[in-house]
Amino acid sequence: MAVTKIENMRNIAIIAHVDHGKTTIVDSMLKQAGIYRDNEEIVEQVMDSNDLERERGITILAKNTAIDYKGIRINVVDTPGHADFGGEVERVLKMVDAVLLVVDAFDGPMPQTRFVLRKALELGLRPIVAINKIDRPEARPVQVVDMVLDLFIELGADEDQLEFPIIYTSGKTCVATTDLKEFEEGKSLDFTPLLDAVVANTPCPVGDPDAPMQLLVSNIDSDPYVGRIGVGRVERGTIRQGENVALVTYGKDGKRSAKVVKLMRYHNLGREEVTEASIGEIVCVAGIPDINIGDTLCDATQPEPIPFVDIDEPTIAMTFSVNDSPFAGREGKYVTSRHLRDRLFKEIETNVSMRVEETDTTEAFIVKGRGELHISVLIETMRREGYEFQVSKPKVIMKEIDGVLNEPVEDLVIDVPEDFVGPVMEKLGGRKGELVNMLPPSKGYTRLEFRIPSRGLLGYRTEFLTDTKGNGIMNSVINGFEPFVGEIATRGEGVIIAFESGTAMTYGLFNAQDRGQLFIGAGTEVYEGMIVGVNPKPEDITVNVCKKKHVTNMRAAGSDDAMRLTPPLSFSLEQCLEFVEDDELCEVTPKSIRLRKKILSNDLRAKTISKSKRDA
Repeated sequence: MAVTKIENMRNIAIIAHVDHGKTTIVDSMLKQAGIYRDNEEIVEQVMDSNDLERERGITILAKNTAIDYKGIRINVVDTPGHADFGGEVERVLKMVDAVLLVVDAFDGPMPQTRFVLRKALELGLRPIVAINKIDRPEARPVQVVDMVLDLFIELGADEDQLEFPIIYTSGKTCVATTDLKEFEEGKSLDFTPLLDAVVANTPCPVGDPDAPMQLLVSNIDSDPYVGRIGVGRVERGTIRQGENVALVTYGKDGKRSAKVVKLMRYHNLGREEVTEASIGEIVCVAGIPDINIGDTLCDATQPEPIPFVDIDEPTIAMTFSVNDSPFAGREGKYVTSRHLRDRLFKEIETNVSMRVEETDTTEAFIVKGRGELHISVLIETMRREGYEFQVSKPKVIMKEIDGVLNEPVEDLVIDVPEDFVGPVMEKLGGRKGELVNMLPPSKGYTRLEFRIPSRGLLGYRTEFLTDTKGNGIMNSVINGFEPFVGEIATRGEGVIIAFESGTAMTYGLFNAQDRGQLFIGAGTEVYEGMIVGVNPKPEDITVNVCKKKHVTNMRAAGSDDAMRLTPPLSFSLEQCLEFVEDDELCEVTPKSIRLRKKILSNDLRAKTISKSKRDA
């Protein structure tokens, strides 16, 4: 085998905790490489092309780009930072030879930093560390470097990995330096030091360009003109446009014949067509309709599959079912079980850390993901596509290990003002959270580190924002399974339920608002069994929000004007998912999100509750 080093190519992934500035650093790398014209408008977070990504300010899907710098082609992969999208990170790391670990100069290493770094170190990838946001007034880059080194040692990095280069950056202002004093002295700086560090510290791709071809598919893209596109790295040999190849999957028997109709590679912010690509190149292959993540494209005469990375198992399950409320079919374009089934099974083709299971009925499907956010992004995407359905309360997935029932646990990091430390610790203690570390106050904020069952965090985020008056920050990452710790108290409030179908009236709402906080305003259409508010007491109550005031004379006719209604409480999708209980559902349509009881009939629901109490 003739081993060749591809000196003019580097493959690197950018990894970090959510909101530490990965995508902004990619923006600055592209600017420094000169991909924009002088008169061209520069879009911030250009790699976050998805609407949801831009709205939430987070990366959900891994993205590729490639830049030319000093005659060297740098393939860059921007990865998600949120723990729920860890599956995206795990598989794209198979395409690169090094990682750029971005760490906030104030926050330091966070839960997801630990997760993504561990994955990179296990794969033997070379790390480069960027201490980002050094322009923050409260930045403490020197202390953060020490914290990063401690994390490397804790995760068992080898000697080579511990010799990581450090670059101090401000992605926002396109500034990078290896010497912090240069920044402090206000010297004129650009992003060249970071690009130089990437070139100097990322190993070149190595292999035999004349050997039988191998390409591992790590991602799937699509195009309205060419259909499904497989994205992967050429591990061996050379792939050519128009050639016949074999499609095989590691651990599965059999091979499929296919043809490379179109071959492309990334260039700046787009793709360019090429006739061939050799070892180390990250390419896009079109023309194979059944291509999937984990498949290996091989030489037709010598099919040898490449092992794919093991993706961490799902930890949260929810039931997706056909909407059967009285308002079913009013607002959605896709409403049948066939529509729902096809869309969910299409999702798992590209979303490798998600699972979909059929149930005893054709109307419902169990969807499993890495966390609430992971599944809620799917729900939000589907409703924007015109789907109408209903979902159940999220439940953690238990696992039996050596005959013992285990549940997923999370590392939780909370930053709160000192005044709120007590209420937070009290709440989390009740949810089986164990305080493992408490750092002294810095800039008025105290950092609390907990180990807590995933069940304990379900429904807590909304409470947390209330308890801290919106001043707290919490981040968590799933970190293994531990023995079941017993029951955890969930929502302490009951709900206010609509008595009958109709239109909510001011008079009915005015009388109902004394019982708790309402979710709807006057003029809202409701149906029997729909949840219209929250009761501070633990029991559920039924109210007639459609009740009109009986008018006995003309003078009384305008008296409703004097009735003052409290503004209704508006829930986001995530808050709705956190709020629902076992006997409730969340109805999702392109225009509305409603909460309801599973049993809509008030009489039938009362009988069911009475029977369960008797049986107990």
